[in-house]
Amino acid sequence: MFKKSAEAKSLQRLSGADRKKLRRTMKERFPQASDTDVDIIFPAKAEVTVMKFPNRAHVYGVEGGFPMLFDIDGRGSEIFPTVYALWKVPHLLPSFELKGGEVSRYVLGGADLMFPGISIPPEGLPSFLEGQPWAVKVPGNPAPIAVGTTTMSSAQAMKAGLRGKALRITHYYRDSLWESAEGHYVPNAGFFEDIVVEDPASSSMCQPSEGAQHDAVRSEEGPEGVEASEIPPGDVDSSAQPALGDGASDDVSSNLSGLNISDGTSAEVVANDDKDQRNLSSAEVDALLDRCLLQALHTSLKDKDLPMPGSTLWSGHVLPCRPPGSTLDIKKSSYKKLSKWLQSKSSAGLISAKEDKHKKEIILLSVNRAHSEYQSFRPEKKREPEAGRPNSDSSAGQGPHGAAVQLDVVEVYKPTSHVNPIFAAVGVDTGRFYTAPEATDVVFRYVEEGRLAKPSDKSMVVLDATLCDALYKGAIKKGSSYPTEVHKREVGPAFLGRMQVHHLVTRGAESTVRKGAVRAVQIMTEWRQGNKKVTRLSGLETFLLDADALAAELQKKFACSTTVSELPGKKGQNEVLVQGGVIEDLARHLVDHYGIPKRFIEVLDKTKR
Repeated sequence: MFKKSAEAKSLQRLSGADRKKLRRTMKERFPQASDTDVDIIFPAKAEVTVMKFPNRAHVYGVEGGFPMLFDIDGRGSEIFPTVYALWKVPHLLPSFELKGGEVSRYVLGGADLMFPGISIPPEGLPSFLEGQPWAVKVPGNPAPIAVGTTTMSSAQAMKAGLRGKALRITHYYRDSLWESAEGHYVPNAGFFEDIVVEDPASSSMCQPSEGAQHDAVRSEEGPEGVEASEIPPGDVDSSAQPALGDGASDDVSSNLSGLNISDGTSAEVVANDDKDQRNLSSAEVDALLDRCLLQALHTSLKDKDLPMPGSTLWSGHVLPCRPPGSTLDIKKSSYKKLSKWLQSKSSAGLISAKEDKHKKEIILLSVNRAHSEYQSFRPEKKREPEAGRPNSDSSAGQGPHGAAVQLDVVEVYKPTSHVNPIFAAVGVDTGRFYTAPEATDVVFRYVEEGRLAKPSDKSMVVLDATLCDALYKGAIKKGSSYPTEVHKREVGPAFLGRMQVHHLVTRGAESTVRKGAVRAVQIMTEWRQGNKKVTRLSGLETFLLDADALAAELQKKFACSTTVSELPGKKGQNEVLVQGGVIEDLARHLVDHYGIPKRFIEVLDKTKR
């Protein structure tokens, strides 16, 4: 239902009662979700927003964050998690596993999932009912790629001989809902633009990460189970399509069943470019890896982004630097694993990297920009727009006088008396602000230094008195006992929940930190005497905009009168009054010329009858 992009009619904050109702609905809709899982998706103190679309769909998310849930008809009966929510809590929904990554190419093209494309486990098909929400995963990759509704029960599927449509897909990675999120991202290096494959980072670890345990089964059968009629023409890259027989029919599953796929390699393809890529020697792949890394270090990777997980470095920086039309497979190099490659670069002195014992992942700590390899490399110039910035035309991202606007909004956390002992124990300053990754790194350093990981189960943390007080003191009801151990995935969110939320807004050289979550700009059109419309604009101070300067600009742009007045009872907060119903044009102007993300703009048209 999100194949085509659509503009939201309105964006509103949920009241406290509506937030509680939404949490109850989640527990009913997703029986596998615990209270902690719900808190991860919607933190207790976070503002929850709802976007309403013309097709009656509602999309819920944390204010300033990613969309987490969507309601198909707005009635609350058919709520689904987005892929962003499933990447945070992969076990929120039961999932079907595809027979191979090749099938994902068609799911990402908008096709529904057919039973022949599902890998049936040795114990048999799991039990399910018709109309239940299920997720879709790729073998070897713990992050789901799509969600949908079962079209029949497991009993009916067995009677049908496991033929026909299994899942009616409602949302998938790279659809318009995924792309609508400001700063959309991928969870690991197995996610590409048109296909999702096994995560190379998970295969490079000594022990499989949690959540990937369910994805350990890999089938050597060809990609099956795609409904041909659902595949939009031109959505599939012909250079990467499996070679089909001459007598192709509408049933793609039968045509693809004859492909020979072994040892995790791709099916035979038509394009010569891909054939050349498969014939590269390990030494040539090594050289390509090094070139892409140096290109990334010069062009996209900044020192302020460090430390950075190896999987993020791979998917967000190294892969985008590969030559157009080429593939980059770490398994075809002499290193075989991402961790070994980065450790070799660390030994050579180009970078500094270490393995996180808790997350079982290699972490990039710093870059030696004085290294001879870095100094001698000449990066290729790429004329690509910066991700996350509006630049659809020459005026996009510019202020009223043509000056480029650089707006950055980041959620930061300040230590409180609850967590100060943890910061003091690891020797970290309690007087500054921390991003979410920096704050969670502090608590995990405390766990590591105190050796609080449970010897018999490394995924559990044994709470000592200091950590228990930091996480739960004052938050446990009287008469209830304090927990003695918690899962590692619960430590980070609980720790952040005990810190004070702020937001850092930077526009050019001007920067400010304000308490609480980011408050959106409000635009409202209403009737005035004489049957005339007027548009009110407030909340500009959040994004460091001067109300008087903006009012003068809007007066010229819309050829109307504008006034500025202070909001009653809100000292220092101004409201711009624009004559006329310019609500849509004004919202677009704030996005294009001032770089304000759409999710931070609330519109309300009271003149609609």
